[in-house]
Amino acid sequence: MLGPEGLGGPAAGPLGGPQPAQAVTAEQLLFLEAWRAVDRAYVDKGFNGQPWFRIRETYLKKEPMEEREQTYAAIRKLLASLDDPFTRFLEPARLARLRGDTEKSEVTGVGVEVSLTEEPGGPSKSLLKVGPVMGRVVSPTEGGPSERAGVRPGDVIAAVDGKPTRGISLYEASDLLQGPAGSSLTLTLQSPGKDGKLGAPRDVQLVREKVVFRPVSYATCSGVSPSAGVGAGKEGGGKVEYIRVTTFNNSTVDGVVAAMREGKAAGVDGLILDMRNNGGGSFPAGVQVAKLLLAGGDIVLISDSSGVRDIYSADKALSLDTTTPLSVWVNKGTGSASEVLAGALKDNGRGTIVGETTFGKGLIQTVVNLSDGSGLAVTVAKYQTPSGLDINKIGITPDIRISPEALAVGGDAVCRQLAEPAAPRIFG
Repeated sequence: MLGPEGLGGPAAGPLGGPQPAQAVTAEQLLFLEAWRAVDRAYVDKGFNGQPWFRIRETYLKKEPMEEREQTYAAIRKLLASLDDPFTRFLEPARLARLRGDTEKSEVTGVGVEVSLTEEPGGPSKSLLKVGPVMGRVVSPTEGGPSERAGVRPGDVIAAVDGKPTRGISLYEASDLLQGPAGSSLTLTLQSPGKDGKLGAPRDVQLVREKVVFRPVSYATCSGVSPSAGVGAGKEGGGKVEYIRVTTFNNSTVDGVVAAMREGKAAGVDGLILDMRNNGGGSFPAGVQVAKLLLAGGDIVLISDSSGVRDIYSADKALSLDTTTPLSVWVNKGTGSASEVLAGALKDNGRGTIVGETTFGKGLIQTVVNLSDGSGLAVTVAKYQTPSGLDINKIGITPDIRISPEALAVGGDAVCRQLAEPAAPRIFG
């Protein structure tokens, strides 16, 4: 029970005395749960320039909340007012699926990670991108239906089966892209040109299948050409360990450890950490991989509206190889936790960043449970590299700029390319 003063101050009754306390309904209490979650955790304490307490009063007085769907609609409207595409409402079924998906090693869909790219006018105008509004592709899963069909990072998904994607949420996009194995769908794509402008729409037909996530693959490459920048003067050429990391999850760290140990046993002259089209994943896993490669220094700074609130640093006791020359491959599909790792290696002088500027997704979300089984994904902080660079919308700039298409993908292909006399220079 909240009196009127709890919702904006005292009010006079018909005879000049205070009015009786007014009951807050169960639906309004659920709305207040969501409001408080944002009030406590949201990164922007200016709440997009809005008087947050007055917003609460206005919604309780004017928004219909007589049944659950109306309450959900009010919560969605509240979150949309923040103009943040990553702060979203999660219905009970969507929240349960989200939690389940984070533990899966496979999903049924077309093998593409998408993000939102905001256009003037806010989230309602966002585009759906391959790889984060129409939607844009962040990264197609290696070997998945989308990659086989030629979908590339940066492509814009203008429609799915004829349904326009402008203004939809990432969760709605997931619903459109996933489905039963063997079912088909049509993506309407637009690819950016060299001038950044989108080309003409084209349709790509895909069939959904089980896409298995193999976070780490690796191979030892012998006979590496001196032009690559490592192993110069060695008879028979140099030797490098190629480590491909496609996502960060519970298995990634073990995979990287196994790869590094194989390289150490082989006596390699260099390490390649290929994070192209790695859209991120588990932040802790990215930090742990950084600890394997760094002898000291900071890994990432976590900041909110009050400034830096937390610092993750290297731990020499956990390091595995801090001296072997390291080449880190990135592209515009490299995002989030991958950018944290690339930024840490660059700022600490541990590795040479090779490729193109990364995606630039530096926001951190947390999921807040509500009492009815629904929840909120709330942006609570942002990443900064050890030098203080705000990753969001900026990305990590490479030390050696090479077109992504100029570098092979996969152990066998990379080994063949590095053995060529004119192999590209990838080590500083």
